[in-house]
Amino acid sequence: MEFTTVGVVGAGVMGVGVAQNLAQTGHQVILVDVSEEVLDNAKRELRTSLRAFALFNRAAAVDPAAVIEKIEFTTDYELLAKADFVVENVTEDWSIKEKVYEQLDRICRPEVRIAVNTSAISITRVGSVTDRPQNIVGMHFMNPVPMKPMVEVIRGHHTTPETIDTARRFLAEMGKECIVVEDVPGFVSNRVLMLTINEAVFLVQDGVASPTDVDRIFKTCFDHKMGPLETADLIGLDTILKSVEVLYESFNDSKYRPAPLLKKMVAARLLGRKSGEGFFNYR
Repeated sequence: MEFTTVGVVGAGVMGVGVAQNLAQTGHQVILVDVSEEVLDNAKRELRTSLRAFALFNRAAAVDPAAVIEKIEFTTDYELLAKADFVVENVTEDWSIKEKVYEQLDRICRPEVRIAVNTSAISITRVGSVTDRPQNIVGMHFMNPVPMKPMVEVIRGHHTTPETIDTARRFLAEMGKECIVVEDVPGFVSNRVLMLTINEAVFLVQDGVASPTDVDRIFKTCFDHKMGPLETADLIGLDTILKSVEVLYESFNDSKYRPAPLLKKMVAARLLGRKSGEGFFNYR
């Protein structure tokens, strides 16, 4: 195994999924976040996710205790000095990401590659706050991470072919393939998906159809497994709003303006599955 120890920064939904996938594929994981409370919640989410994974993948014979044993939960960023590769998963807020990368650039060994798990923020912009822009690469994992075989990999302006090759090998160790795309806001998947979800919210807001009927059209007419609003609940409505706002700011195009109903639901903490209620109820 080329990447024995992997740093995972951010213990939210995506960070926990990445850490679980890495531990299940034999890697030692250093999972970093800013508070013990967040890390305790991450442990609970991880146990729930492992039970679900075992339920849907009986042939995989996953031992939840052995997986958790491979993950070191910590608030100490300095431990990332041991990492052979780092995947950053903090919230889609530039003011937060910028500070995280200043720390990572100082702590991680010079040759270490750092993957930005983002749905919309520019990889080139992230690279610009480090002394290693050639080692910065985008990795847009899909949720739930352990269940999804494909990753959108994003090449920043300074990302070298060697870093792209390293990213491919890293993902192969996780059991995943990748598609490499260029660095534009939203890349391919979210430039399409966020616009679709935001427009679906407008349809509900305008009283055109209920959330159930909007999703039924996509599931029954297009054979999608999930409709756009169920997908939004899975991702988290706060993440959706931040992503749409980044697209709006990046393109200065009104087609990306966030739906007022989306803003209202986020303000009311109706965030989807992670809060127990979004467009649908999960309690």
